[in-house]
Amino acid sequence: MQALHQKVKELLESGKVQVVIGYGEGSGGKSRPVFIRSAADAAKLVWDDRCHQNLAVYINKPEIKKMGKAAIVAHPAAVRTIVQMIAEHQLSSGAIIVLAVENDTLEELTDNSSLEVYAQSHPVLFPPFVVKEIEDIAALSAAERFEFWQNELEKCFKCYACRAACPLCYCERCIVECNQPQWVSVPSHAQGNFEWHMNRAMHLAGRCVSCGSCTIACPAGIPIGLLTIEASRIARTEFGFEPGISCDASSAMSSFRNEDKETFIQ
Repeated sequence: MQALHQKVKELLESGKVQVVIGYGEGSGGKSRPVFIRSAADAAKLVWDDRCHQNLAVYINKPEIKKMGKAAIVAHPAAVRTIVQMIAEHQLSSGAIIVLAVENDTLEELTDNSSLEVYAQSHPVLFPPFVVKEIEDIAALSAAERFEFWQNELEKCFKCYACRAACPLCYCERCIVECNQPQWVSVPSHAQGNFEWHMNRAMHLAGRCVSCGSCTIACPAGIPIGLLTIEASRIARTEFGFEPGISCDASSAMSSFRNEDKETFIQ
């Protein structure tokens, strides 16, 4: 923690950045995003096992950009998100300083090379309960999985918190907001909910870095992140796409190789 406070203080005092996106004390014993603009406020930053939210979602917010160059406190999933954003031309190299924190270590990442090295050497690890959820769903038959997700998605009332929490859901106009034609049914019923979440999972296939922010944000308690994690797992095993490790990676859903498997075609 002391190393983080000192580094943030140095960055702000030197003028290298004008704002640091990090975690601070929130209500109810939870952490919350904070935006540190003064070296005197560096001590307000916290880092512990409550810091799960992927703060990369704030990088391209217009109100954050107006503050000037930013640094961001990032766990491995957030570092991978930033790499993926660069690969998708949503962030330019050197536009942000990444303070990669893991346990008691702190690394300052300032260019594509350092980001890639860190991302490739720091895999995103799931908590034991998430591993069990993944295994339990994988053990189900196709019919049982369909029933499981139908039951889970019935809880959705389309608040779109999952979309808002995801740094890679950055479309200025989402498919659910398109009404000419109407791609996704608006009401929160079984068909509309299923259409929305399947579309989102497909859009994140081969892109989701498994940060879990969508699940954390869901007020209905739907483990929605498991859908995008599974979509990216299929993209990895079938087509060799690993998101968030290369700043020059192509998109899994918009590229083709002659050696691609076609086992998904029935």
